Amino acid sequence: MNHLREMLALAPAQNDHRVAIRCGVGIGVPLAVLLAIGRIDLAIFVAFGAFTSIYGRNEPHRQRLGHQARAGALMFMVILAGAFSSRLGLDAWGIVLGTTLVAGLGTVATGYWRLRPAGSLFHIFAYAAIASVPAHPPLWQGMLAAGTTIVFAILLGLSGMLTARYRTPWDKTLRPRFSVDKQKAIWADGGLYAVAAAAAGTVATTLGIGHNYWAMVAATVPLVGATFRHRIQRGVYRILGTFGGLAVTAVILFAGLQAWQLVLVIALLQCGAELFIARNYALAQVVITPLALLSTELAHASNPATLIQDRAVETVIGAVVGMALVLLLQVRANRATDRKGRNAA
Repeated sequence: MNHLREMLALAPAQNDHRVAIRCGVGIGVPLAVLLAIGRIDLAIFVAFGAFTSIYGRNEPHRQRLGHQARAGALMFMVILAGAFSSRLGLDAWGIVLGTTLVAGLGTVATGYWRLRPAGSLFHIFAYAAIASVPAHPPLWQGMLAAGTTIVFAILLGLSGMLTARYRTPWDKTLRPRFSVDKQKAIWADGGLYAVAAAAAGTVATTLGIGHNYWAMVAATVPLVGATFRHRIQRGVYRILGTFGGLAVTAVILFAGLQAWQLVLVIALLQCGAELFIARNYALAQVVITPLALLSTELAHASNPATLIQDRAVETVIGAVVGMALVLLLQVRANRATDRKGRNAA
């Protein structure tokens, strides 16, 4: 019962509604523009470019500008890599290899650039989803759509400057240099993300399940957390929240909504995701799951039943792989502690 209460409990709000509105507008407006000009085929580039809005949630405007500029630049490079990979016609194993590289290098980049959310979950998703689509519009058009969306997200992040009530001082904050130990930790995290992604992708691809990158994304979820319990909890919440989210997805997909209605739903889901993500991870997944699926399905529709089934199986595979890796690390740490204690005795 205590676990159930904890799973449903909401952490205190921290102006989440402001972030939610920015992020909802950040994806809704660009998608509406694509719909108006008849270029919904560019939706996947816009959807991932809009991820820029989630960075620098509650930072002062100057710090948020730098944070989102770095995040946007990294996302732009990942989207470009995914678009190039798509043109190479990579098979499932090629996607696993490319995504593993993005998982490792993306985590190192977020570490050195001090991005929050940390890790490479969003970069794994962006790269693999784009690389998995066999036919794209001309490269320059896709990247223009992504780049414009990124710039729009950054401008939204600064929009509070227009109102004295929300304006923050334009002060520069000096960031301390990384110590040698911290740099080693960043590279170790990069290696950990790469191992988790590779292991989950290998299992999913060997089993022949479609959308193998969903397992790779889910495998990185338990790697975030200050304690062993928190990491395992995130893995469990990912599974439970995803199953709840798939029920919501089924209702939306089988309702046969028109494109403009899907755009509106996506914008509302993005708002909901940002309202819950910092307060309750399990509830956030109920919203994030349909958001992720609809954002990629908008321009490249597939069989809803197969899509939901693949997402369910892949999420379980990835989360279990991630939790198993966390367990191995904990066992190793416990043994190291025991050896140190015996040597001290």
